[in-house]
Amino acid sequence: MQLGFVTAILGDLSFEEVLRIAAEEGFDCVEVMCWPPSKAERRYAGVTHLDVTQFSDAQAQQAIELCRKYKVSISGLGYYPNPLDPDPSHRRMVIEHLKKVIAAAPKVGVHVVNTFIGRDWTKNVETNLAAFRETWPDIIRHAEACGVRIGIENCPMLFSNDEWPGGKNLAVSPAIWRAMFEAIPSPNFGLNFDPSHLVWQHIDYVRCIREFGSRIVHFHAKDARIDGDDLYNQGILGLKWHTPKIPGLGDVNWGAVFSALTDAGYNGPVCVEVEDRAFEKTLENRKRSLRLSKRFLQQFVA
Repeated sequence: MQLGFVTAILGDLSFEEVLRIAAEEGFDCVEVMCWPPSKAERRYAGVTHLDVTQFSDAQAQQAIELCRKYKVSISGLGYYPNPLDPDPSHRRMVIEHLKKVIAAAPKVGVHVVNTFIGRDWTKNVETNLAAFRETWPDIIRHAEACGVRIGIENCPMLFSNDEWPGGKNLAVSPAIWRAMFEAIPSPNFGLNFDPSHLVWQHIDYVRCIREFGSRIVHFHAKDARIDGDDLYNQGILGLKWHTPKIPGLGDVNWGAVFSALTDAGYNGPVCVEVEDRAFEKTLENRKRSLRLSKRFLQQFVA
């Protein structure tokens, strides 16, 4: 396995600055954010470390040379919009850019692109699955033609009462993953697995790894802490009784996670995804979050 981090936490730095920090902190790789240059609609979105909107061979070569200079590889390209957004124009826009990210990946020697399935949060699961079956086969065919594997992150994207109960990403549970992979059995279609999103759903994330291990193409190392008092007060139908944390500071059983990953034969990137507000205030704090995460995970990823 290769230990890396998601570059969104360093969204105010250039690609070269990110690589320099990765090298200084001893990371093997980074997942590079490739949003179209624009104002971010939410935290950690809108980060552009590689602008693929008009991605030339010269730009690709420059990125490759920077990776060689700092001896840090790219684990995957990341772009996390809502390809099933209820607004048709927005949906077309994000799918067009997602295809550009997919096409850019092999130019920099990368064969993984991570994203969301998306969801119309005003509709039920069956209606969204129908939309998925209409929308996603074309995207996966494009990925197959480019020699790229798609890793779908399992974050529900549920942050407010306006998005209740489904959130803005459909691919959140084993039942839905089975339906997805039945509809699109392509080996180029898989998971960017993040155990933190399963902790607060009370889904057995270790069992998930054992069932879907062959589908994991990328792994996000993020933890989550459940606030028992807040859960008691609100109940499971409430919001914000769980908090994203860096690995080791939440409720994920990391020993069991890596036991299952190794049993499944996973030997790919393990990228720290920092969304822990306790480490956000300064650049030094963000670097410290990466340093602490790496120190913790090294017991599992040598």
